Amino acid sequence: MLTDDMKRIVAEQKLGYVASVCADGSPNLSPKGTFLVRDNDHLMFAEIRSPNTRANIQNNPLVEINFVDLFSRKGFRCKGPARFVEEGTDEFTALLPSFIDGWGEEFATLINGIVVISVEAAGPLSSPAYDIGAEEGALRQQWLAYFTKLQES
Repeated sequence: MLTDDMKRIVAEQKLGYVASVCADGSPNLSPKGTFLVRDNDHLMFAEIRSPNTRANIQNNPLVEINFVDLFSRKGFRCKGPARFVEEGTDEFTALLPSFIDGWGEEFATLINGIVVISVEAAGPLSSPAYDIGAEEGALRQQWLAYFTKLQES
């Protein structure tokens, strides 16, 4: 389900926006900066400060996630059921080394659990700028200049 390009985007960006549904039916959108690819059909992120997302997933496991490269204005969206892996379980213990490898031992002490998403659908995202002939290299330069200018001010 996850293409090599989608896996690259997750590895490079790490930040995904997770949409879940609250118990009252209202939407909840929350950025998660610890995404990793588990395998061709699964993504995962560390639950650190996400009690609302965790509660929503336990109530209704369906989520959608968007990953976007801010410079190329390209990315992908995916959706499927998510589940919470409790700290102290065998599965948690098996998954934790991937997060330690990515962020270190100290980071691992912050993790309350791991959310695993079974990707059932995935597709590309891109800016409408491409529809009018924009090229990726030019967009990258434009947005790099924009964010550089923001940092300077």
